[in-house]
Order: sequence, then structure tokens, then C-alpha cells
Amino acid sequence: MRILIAGQTYRPATNGAAVFAVRLAEGLAAAGHRVDVVMPSDRGAGYHDVERGVRIHAISAVSLAPLYPEIWVTLRPGPEVAQVFDRVRPQVVHIQDHYPLSRAVLAASRARGLPVLGTNNFLPENMIPQLPFPASRALVERVLWRMVLGVLGRADAVTAASETSARILRSRGLQAPVLAISSGIDLARFAPDSRLDREAVRRRYGLEPRRALFLYVGRLDRDKRVDLLLAALARTGRDDLQLAVAGRGREANALAALAARLGLGARAALLGYVPDSDLPALLNSADVFAMPSEVELQSIATLEAMATGRPVLAANARALPELVRDGVNGYLFRPGDADDAARAMVRLADERWRWPAMGAASLAIARSHALPRTIASYEALYRRLAGG
Repeated sequence: MRILIAGQTYRPATNGAAVFAVRLAEGLAAAGHRVDVVMPSDRGAGYHDVERGVRIHAISAVSLAPLYPEIWVTLRPGPEVAQVFDRVRPQVVHIQDHYPLSRAVLAASRARGLPVLGTNNFLPENMIPQLPFPASRALVERVLWRMVLGVLGRADAVTAASETSARILRSRGLQAPVLAISSGIDLARFAPDSRLDREAVRRRYGLEPRRALFLYVGRLDRDKRVDLLLAALARTGRDDLQLAVAGRGREANALAALAARLGLGARAALLGYVPDSDLPALLNSADVFAMPSEVELQSIATLEAMATGRPVLAANARALPELVRDGVNGYLFRPGDADDAARAMVRLADERWRWPAMGAASLAIARSHALPRTIASYEALYRRLAGG
């Protein structure tokens, strides 16, 4: 099939939506489909490229630096998008979000009578904490949902990464059919590694081999609530625990300052950006993975940790309880409650004897999210939409 995928974010971005888009596109290309990706240019001027069998069409865009240097926005994408459609002649179109470029791609698809699949990876709660100005939360939430539904409501079908995410869309009145399809993970890359020298990996990142290591991997933005993990660690009063935070984002400096104010010292390590090639080893070196966010619609990072056989400490919020079964493969804590997170952290640290069984349960759950299953689900959906 000729499949066109469009969205605001793709490689080199490392957020969850970008990771999903890249793996989907490359998985489809590896399965023999012609896959074209339309994205905002990260160079300003438009360009074309081929990456791992995927044809990239980068549309002219402007940077939002210095406020949001990682974001590029298309201003008048219509003419360039039309050229891509004329060149590619897709059989099915898959938009990944509701932003300006996807809107232009949706309009071009409708003008040509092409079937459109939409995917949602967005909650207003992701954006509201990042706004650079004070605003009424209720008002902003209504406006943002109207924008999301205004785009997805024009698609022939919509996918969400979890049942929780699908229910949210239906509850907001989305009329298009909504299907839950996991973002998928690469179980060949993310797997338990019994041969790994875990102490050597920890030393490489300046981590103490003898402390129980809790690891967070992801963006360092307000909606991820990494501040709560630091507060929880401080409230444990335990010197035998350590928290490592891997990632980059707008809150990096604030989190470093918070760790200093809490007197965490070497018990809290902000590792900065960790290359994707290093993540499997880092995850295998940890004892417990931690995800404090209250706005996860799935959490690829949590799934990848589970695939390496890690127990999980997570907020009992949104889609995380679909992955973390309390007392089975980890513990859930009340969202936003640092005291409850501290209690769960201490309990996990004191139940080392349960780590192997919890890790095995995590791995069993993660296996149901294998990337080939995700690719096959999307192939079947594309064929159905295209009438093939």
C-alpha cells in the first residue's frame, strides 16, 4: 500500500508521539509498504530525504525558539502538502495529531476523497502546565478539546494507544469510531539482559551500585511530575535508595535546584539526555522503574522498562493502571501524593525478594504490546479504510 503519515513530531524528536510515528513508519516500510512521512522541517526550509526505507517530506516551518526551541510550526503548509500528494498519490492517510500541518493534510485528503485515519496522543493537561501565561484552566481545556475534536471528528476512524485514551475520546463526544491499538515496543531491543554488568553501567552514569535504584526516563516538563519523585525520595528518609532521572526538558534546572533544596545529594542523579542506544542497558541496571505522571495515555517508557523485567512504581492515573497491576508487577500511588509515593517506594525497596516475580509479571504484560502486533493491526485497519 501507499501510506502517508503526517504529524507535528518525528525524528529527531524523542517524545512518545515521535517514537510511535517513527516505529510505525519504519515497521510498515519493512513490511513492504511505500511509506511517506510529512513533518515540519527542523531546518526551516523544506527538504526531502529517505530514512530507513521511509520517504521524508519536511514542510517549511518556523522555530518557536527561544520559548520552545524544539518545536517547529508550519505557517502555510497547503501548497507544499498539495505537491506531496500529487507526487505520492497515497491510498490511505494517517494524521498523528490536530496541529496545523495535520489540518492541512486532512484538508488535502478530503479534497481528493482519500480515507483518513487519525491518532490522538494529546491531553490538554499535557499543554496547560507549559503555558507561558496565566489562564483559566477550564477555558483553555475547552478550547483545546474543541481543536482536537474538530480535526479527529473529520477522520474516518481514530486510534488511541490504550483503552483509557479511547474512553476519554468517546466521553468527549467524538463521533468517529475509536479503536485502541498499542503504540508497541521493540521486544528484541528492550529485553532482560542477565549478562549485563549492572555495576559497570551504574558507575558509567555516576550511580551507586549498592543503593536500590529507582529510574525515571522521559521528558523533564511539568506534566511529568518528576518533582513528586524527588519529594517522595526525600520523605523516605532512607540513605539506601537512589533516584536517577534520564531525560531533558524545560524543568531540568528547576529539578536540579529542587534536589539541592531537599538535600538529596548523591541520592538523586539527573543524568540528562541518554542516547536511545544506551537505554536498554540503563533500564537493565535499575531495580525499579518510576513513572509519576498523571497524564499518560499509555507510556512507551514504562512499557520499555517492563520489557526489561523491571517492577514499576507509578501514579494511579489515566492509562498507567492498564500497565501496572498493584501488588503484581509493582505498586501504584495516589496521583500527586508524595507521601503515598514515598510509602510505595519504601515498600518496593523492602520487598527485594519480590522483584524477580514482579519483573516477570512486567515482562509478560509487555509482551502483549509487541511492535509486530501493532504494525499488523494498522495494516489491517488501513486496508479496511482503503476498501482493500
